Amino acid sequence: MQDIKALVQRAREAQTLIEHYSQQQIDELVASAGWELYKKESAVACARLAHEETGLGVYDDKLLKHQKKILGTLRDLKPVRSVGIVEEDPQKGLMKVLKPVGVVGALIPVTNPTSSIGCNGLSILKGRNAMIFAPHPKARRCGALAAQYMRDGILKAGGPVDLVQWIEEPSVELTQQLMSAVDLVVATGGPGMVKAAYSSGTPAYGVGAGNATVIVDETADLEDAADKIFRGKTFDHATSCSSENSVVIQQDIYDSLVAELKKLGGYLCNSTEKARLQAVMWPDGHVLNRQIVAQSATRIAELAGISVPAQTRFLMVEGTTAGPQDLFTGEKLSVVLTLWKYASFSDAIDFVRRITGFSGYGHSCGIHSNSDEHIRELAIKAPVSRMMVRQPQSHANSGNYDNGMPFSLTLGCGSWGNNISTENITWKHFVNTTWVSSPIDPVIPKEEAIFGEHWAKYGK
Repeated sequence: MQDIKALVQRAREAQTLIEHYSQQQIDELVASAGWELYKKESAVACARLAHEETGLGVYDDKLLKHQKKILGTLRDLKPVRSVGIVEEDPQKGLMKVLKPVGVVGALIPVTNPTSSIGCNGLSILKGRNAMIFAPHPKARRCGALAAQYMRDGILKAGGPVDLVQWIEEPSVELTQQLMSAVDLVVATGGPGMVKAAYSSGTPAYGVGAGNATVIVDETADLEDAADKIFRGKTFDHATSCSSENSVVIQQDIYDSLVAELKKLGGYLCNSTEKARLQAVMWPDGHVLNRQIVAQSATRIAELAGISVPAQTRFLMVEGTTAGPQDLFTGEKLSVVLTLWKYASFSDAIDFVRRITGFSGYGHSCGIHSNSDEHIRELAIKAPVSRMMVRQPQSHANSGNYDNGMPFSLTLGCGSWGNNISTENITWKHFVNTTWVSSPIDPVIPKEEAIFGEHWAKYGK
């Protein structure tokens, strides 16, 4: 069994060596580590091993995701000042200085085992930190490969390679030891892992479950909406926590949208087939069957004893009651999509509240609409941390080249999801800030400016 204390000690020694690196020096390390992760031969090796080792998803999609997330993260990091004095406000007499947090323990999910190491690792390194990864046991080899590429890049740039280390034989016990020994934890994965991170006694960034719920209203371009829902749902066989899980459709366009989804390989199960599908997806009535996670639609149908056309890309079921009465309300981590029908837009928002309240509270929702009024109303009323407009959820939530979301595979869900942040976790979550205050001429507020409106309405 690995000695976690020894890992942390080596990490601390390595981090001390770069603690006072200049911005140029740290940027060279990040670029070098990023290139070793991103280049074609590395990306191919990571994607191939991830697919073989985990048995999840689609090789081509894993390759695309690995390279896109690494490149997008590097794009976001390149202009960032993460060293020394980064802000001065003479009027307030304030100056801000950024400093490392130290050694970060990063828990990596089985669904995105190499791209998560890249996204988190490069952001951690940008803050002049060391990191120790705890891969999922079923993704330990591909996780180790991605981490080794980072070490190779750091070595080429003249940095200490022990800035990047990992648990070779991951276990619950070793991961718990790691979380207790580091300075900060970032946990990407299931609710049990996140709860353990928050209970470790170490400051932690955790994320909540996904269960993206998408509204399609009567103003939407149905062909475009169907295409984006299809692409978001089927990418890497829905390994992403951001994959569309429910589509809430205005009743007058319901049949038309379902027809568009069928054109793209969607198969709508009847009530008997839905019951068979539920039996194989939740055999004990509660826990999702791992055998269906991130598998093809034909494989899931086969397990459920449902006969579907060979070209079927995803399965659809009609929801009954949003909540625990219908398990298809929840996150499914599979190419299974639940359809709901609504009358008024207030009903659609209520569906979002009930569906995410059952599973995925605070994570995300989306809308396919050309109504600014509907878009703004949903943005104001939906209890989610991110809302995508006319975009594939699994492509957009975690950053894409055609939106401004920060690239990340660790998505906070705020207090709704028992998380500390509603943001995509990036470099700025891996630095400490020293506030330096100098004296200024006193700025004393006038009572009239503070209480004037109150006095006028209620009296003194």
